[in-house]
Order: sequence, then C-alpha cells, then structure tokens
Amino acid sequence: MTTGWSVDDRPTPAVVDGQLRTGRPGSGPAGRGAGVALGLMSAAAFGTSGTFATSLIDAGWSPAAGVIARVAIAALVLTGPALVQLRGRWTLLRRQAWRTVAFGLVGVAACQVCYFNAIQRMPVGIALLLEYLGVVLIVGWLWVRHGQRPRPLTVVGGLGALGGLALMLNLSGAGGGLNFVGVIWGLLAAVSLAVYFVLSASVTEESLPPVVMTWGGMIVGALVLGVLGVAHALPLRFSAADVVLFGHQVSWLVSVLGLSVVAAAFAYVAGIGAARRLGAKLGSFVGMAEIMFAVLFAWVLLHQMPTAMQFAGGALILAGVVLVRLDEPL
Repeated sequence: MTTGWSVDDRPTPAVVDGQLRTGRPGSGPAGRGAGVALGLMSAAAFGTSGTFATSLIDAGWSPAAGVIARVAIAALVLTGPALVQLRGRWTLLRRQAWRTVAFGLVGVAACQVCYFNAIQRMPVGIALLLEYLGVVLIVGWLWVRHGQRPRPLTVVGGLGALGGLALMLNLSGAGGGLNFVGVIWGLLAAVSLAVYFVLSASVTEESLPPVVMTWGGMIVGALVLGVLGVAHALPLRFSAADVVLFGHQVSWLVSVLGLSVVAAAFAYVAGIGAARRLGAKLGSFVGMAEIMFAVLFAWVLLHQMPTAMQFAGGALILAGVVLVRLDEPL
C-alpha cells in the first residue's frame, strides 16, 4: 500500500482514462497485475456485506442502521493508520478536502442510500443491475469528456459482463415489475458508483493515500447518514439480540465488525488502491466480481447452491473483464 513518495520515486505524469495520472514504482504490467489482485480482494470483501447485513436485518436492525454502523466503525478503525500517514502532511488533507467530501457524500453515503431506496421498490437483482450500469456510465464519460471512444473489445466485454451479471442475479426468477421511482433510485446509485470509481482512480502528486481517503470519506458518510437518521429521513432500528451467522448464533458484534472492518475499511482501501493502478474503466469492471463472490459466499457459508445459469453468468463476467483488460494499453 502506497503511503507516499520520496524525491527519487516521485510520479511522472501520464494520461490514463483521459485524466492526468501519475506513474509510480511498480507501474506497467506488474502494477496492473497488482491492481487486479487488489480489485479482486476488494470485490471479495464487498461480497461479504450481504451475509453480514442480512444477519443484522434478520435480528431486527434496519438497513440504514447497519450502514451507519458500518461506516462509523470503519472510520474509527482507520483513524490510527490515517493519522500516521498524515504525519507532517496536514496541508495535503486541506488541499484535497473537496475530493474527500465528494467521495464521502457520493461514493459512500449517496451510493448506499440510493441503492437501499431502490431495493425497497423493486427486486434486489434488478436494483443491482441498475447500479452496475455505472460501469457503462464510466465508459460513456471517458468518451464524451476525454474523447476515448470505446474500442470493439471494450464494447463486447462490457455487453458480455452485463449479460453475465443479469444471469448471476437470475433476473428471470425475480418477481415484481419495474417501479418508476425505484428505477430512478437505481440509476442514481449507478451515477454514484461511477463517481466512486472516477474519484478513486484519480491520481496526482498530491493525492491522499488510500487509507486517508477512505478514512475521510467514511467520516463524511457517517455524518451525512447520521443527520438523515436523526431527521427521520432514514429509519434507524438497532438491536442487541444475537444474530445467526454461518449456521450459529453469535453476538451482533461479530456481524457489525465484519461489516465495518472487512466489507468497509478493507474493501474501500483495497478498491481505491486497485482503481489507481487500473484506472476507472478497468477497475469498475473488476469490481463487478463482487456479485460472483457474494454468490460464492452464499454457496460455501449458507449452502445456497448456485444454478447452472449463475455459473454461466460468472464465466461471462470473467470473459468480459478479460476482454476489457486486453483492450487496455500496456
């Protein structure tokens, strides 16, 4: 994990994803490999959130209460490492304040609020598919804003990955029709997801280390969600009852710590590190592996056997990511 640069290894400017980004030690094919590994670890960590959150909701927690606990404890956990990395560089935090606030407001708070509002009005599978349209929005943004017209491999890979996502979510078996307000919330979640990847991938000589950016974003997100909860815009219900996790009754603290430390603190830090190495486009495609890991965890831990259609969907997602990777410059 990058904590800063010395005079001798200061980044050199390069244009990636249409933005002025900076090379760093380990860039190139090896750096891309490390980025893919970080992206998969981040996706796997994000994929555990469903298991932890479901156990809390079943025990009486509201979704918003779980989210607030998730981001607030993640901020607390990251405080020590963030302060160590900021030692002597507090002006850097001030200069990057707008980016940190935007990351917390959009990438942390808005993304989750919009998604939860969407799943209240439509099946989870459709809401997730709408949210992951953010990957398409990133490709479109790079085309419109930076003139990076998507090449055939990216187009085919994107269509294949989205098709695989639809198969993994088993949309054909999802009951209920589309709700106009739910669709709007789902599309807003897609915009938030796209902003998250674009902000995460942006690198300059004054960029905050991933730990610090995650820490600041979590603080902003916790404050915003807390205000919404106090204003009764989000229903808050907490419970100290035991939860059922992995077939056993355990303390609610186990699920809360898993949701905040694994599925938030680690997941966001690794995700930012991956996006900075891969760029917003490829990083967002690798992030789609979150759905694959969620299904895998449900299989291994909850004995929910994936269907043949879900296996085929996973293969399509992997093929789509490979095609987009092959379309990236070396």
